[in-house]
Amino acid sequence: MTSDSNHTNRGGESLTRQVRNAVIWRSGSHMAAQLVQWGATFLVLRLLTPGDYGLFAMTQVVMSFLSMLNGYGLASGLVRAPTVDSRMVRQVFGMLLLLNGALAIVQLLMAPLVAAYYRQPDIVDLIRVQALLNLTTPFIALPSALLARRMDFRAQATTNMAAALAAALTAVAGALAGWGVWTLVAAPGMLFAVRAIGLTWAAGTLVRPSFDFRGAGHLARFGGTMALGQLFWFLQSQSDVFVAGRTLSAHQLGIYTTALFLTQIFVAKLIPPLNEVAFAAYARLRDDRAARAAAFVRAVGIVMAAAMPFYLGLAVTAQPLVATVLGPKWAEAAPVVAILALAMPFMTMQVLYSPACDAIGRPDVGVRNGAEGAAILTLAFVLGVRWGVPGLALSWLAAYPVYLMLGSRRALPVIGASARDVLRAVAPPAAAGAAMAGAVLLVDRGLPVMADGARLAILVAVGAAVYAGALLLVARPLVTDVLALVRR
Repeated sequence: MTSDSNHTNRGGESLTRQVRNAVIWRSGSHMAAQLVQWGATFLVLRLLTPGDYGLFAMTQVVMSFLSMLNGYGLASGLVRAPTVDSRMVRQVFGMLLLLNGALAIVQLLMAPLVAAYYRQPDIVDLIRVQALLNLTTPFIALPSALLARRMDFRAQATTNMAAALAAALTAVAGALAGWGVWTLVAAPGMLFAVRAIGLTWAAGTLVRPSFDFRGAGHLARFGGTMALGQLFWFLQSQSDVFVAGRTLSAHQLGIYTTALFLTQIFVAKLIPPLNEVAFAAYARLRDDRAARAAAFVRAVGIVMAAAMPFYLGLAVTAQPLVATVLGPKWAEAAPVVAILALAMPFMTMQVLYSPACDAIGRPDVGVRNGAEGAAILTLAFVLGVRWGVPGLALSWLAAYPVYLMLGSRRALPVIGASARDVLRAVAPPAAAGAAMAGAVLLVDRGLPVMADGARLAILVAVGAAVYAGALLLVARPLVTDVLALVRR
C-alpha cells in the first residue's frame, strides 16, 4: 500500500513538473512571440488604413471556415491515444495532405463567389494567394501533436519565436514599402512557412504518408467530431463579419474588427497555448475525476486572476489606450473597445471548457455548446447590425452571458466540477477587478488635461496597485498560489 502510494505521489509530482515546464515553454514562448508580433502589429496599424483591415477581415471569413476542416482534430487524436506507432503517424499525415490539398482547391474556386457576396472584387486575389497556407497545415499540425504528446514544448517554443520574428519583420517591411492590404497577407504567410519547416524538423515527422486508412477509423471519428465543434466555433467567431460585411463599409468593418482584436488579445492569443498544455495534462488525468476537477477549478482561478484586470482595465482606459497605441485615425474604435471588453470575461470562461472535455473523450460537449453559441451569437449579430458597429459590440455583451450559462450546465458535470466551486474561483478576481475599475474611473475624472500617453500611464499604475491590493485582501491564497507557480 505504501509503495503504491509513493508511486502515485511520484507520478503526480512528475506530471506536475511536466505541466509546469510545458506552461513555461509553451505559454512563455508564446507570450514572447506575441510581444514581437504585437509590436509589429501596432506599428502596421499606424501605417495602414481601417479600409485595409476591413478587406482583410472579409478574406478571413473564408480562411477561418476552411481551417475548421483542415484536420487538426485528426492530429489531436494522437495526443490522447494510449499508444502511437509509425503506421498511425503516416496515416494521419496522409489524411492531412489530402484534406488540405482539397481545401486549397476549394478556396481558389470560392474566391469570386465570396467577392461577389461582399461586393468587393479586390479580395479575389487576396483569397487565392492565401490558399497556399492550407498546404503548410500538415507540416504544422502533425509535428505539433507529436511534440505535445511528449509534453515537449521547448522545440515548439524555439520555432514559434523564429516564426514570429520573421512574420513581424515581413509585416513592418511590407507596410513601409507601401504594400497596403497585401502586408496583412504576407506576414501570416511567412509565419506559417517558418513554423512548418521548424516543427517538422524538430519532431522528425518528414515521413512517407500512407493513404491506406484501414484501422484509422477511431482517429477519423475523433477528428470529425472535433471538426464539427470547430465549425460551430467558426460560426460564433466569424458570423459577425459575415453578417456585417454586406452592410458596413470596409472602413466601418475595419474599425470593428480592430476593436475586437484589441479586446480579444488575452483570450485569442494567450489562452490557446495554455489550452494546448491543459489538453495534454487533462488527458493524463482522464481516469481521475477528482484530480481533473480540482485541476480545472485551479486553472480557472489563475486564468481569471490574469484576465479580469486586463478586460476591466481595457474597458475604463479605452480612449487613451486607442489614442496612444493606434493613433487618431482609429479614435472611433475606443467606445467599441469599452463595450467589447466587458463581454470577454464570459468568452474566456467558455473556451476553458473544451480542452477538459475533449481530453477525456467527450468532444461532443464542445460540439453541442458550439451549436448553441453559434445560434445565439448569430441571432444577436443579425439584430445588432441594424445599429451599426455599436450594435455589433452590444450583441456580444448581450449574448455571451447566456451562452456561458448554457455551456456551463453541460460541461461542468462532465469535467466533474461544481458550479459553486467555479464561482468561488472566479469571484475574488471579479471583485478585485471591479474595485480596480471603479478606482481608475474616479482618478480619471480628477486628472487635469494632459497627453493621452501620460494619462494612460497614470491610470495603468493606479489600476495595477488597486487590483493587487484588492486581490491580496479578498484572495490571499490565490495570490500565494500564483506567486508560487511563478517561482517554481
